[in-house]
Amino acid sequence: MWWIPLLIFVLLSITTLILIEIRERKRQANPASNNNRREEKKTADSNCCGEHLVCERETLLNSSPEIIYYDDEELDSLAGIESDQFTEEQTEEISEIFHSLQETDVIGWARSLQLRNINIPLSLRDEVLLVIKEQRAKSH
Repeated sequence: MWWIPLLIFVLLSITTLILIEIRERKRQANPASNNNRREEKKTADSNCCGEHLVCERETLLNSSPEIIYYDDEELDSLAGIESDQFTEEQTEEISEIFHSLQETDVIGWARSLQLRNINIPLSLRDEVLLVIKEQRAKSH
């Protein structure tokens, strides 16, 4: 009798996999629905509040690929490190530069970091986004 729950679990797992496969095949067979999803995503991004990582990345990136340094060239060595993978020393290095900036420079600094593929440590992200949000509110 112990095998009945195991059998139910296996059957449910197989059913779920089959349903996922069917949905994926329908999606591939109907490319028009994929285009509609892309259009919905573009619309959502254009109405971004600026507080979420996905849309924040889009709204900070400027059409200009020019990188402006904020006396922070040493941060280039941190390019490619994920936000949750920084050491305490690396986080402190970024924090010191962030806290030395004038509030009006934070948006440009964040844009510069993104163009240089430098992530902001998770422990600083909320504070940086708060300053960005405040600066945007002042400019509107």
